Amino acid sequence: MNISPEELKTELPERQPRFVVYSYKYVHEDGRVSYPLCFIFSSPVGCKPEQQMMYAGSKNRLVQTAELTKVFEIRTTDDLTEAWLQEKLSFFR
Repeated sequence: MNISPEELKTELPERQPRFVVYSYKYVHEDGRVSYPLCFIFSSPVGCKPEQQMMYAGSKNRLVQTAELTKVFEIRTTDDLTEAWLQEKLSFFR
């Protein structure tokens, strides 16, 4: 499914944590195109502490097992935008 970060954020619950593995078409400054696999941990403010702890406690194991290297966290679904993702990915060359 081809979905933008803005469309993806509408699929995320506003009060429940979620793990998202997202393949994104990233155009580098030199014109190269890559499709990094991004792990996004959505941990919204206001979700139940038990849920937050359960997700936070399993995040590192999942990232290690899946060998993910682009790992990001958002605290509100509004943060998930194309500009935010491009800024995060710009640190990886």
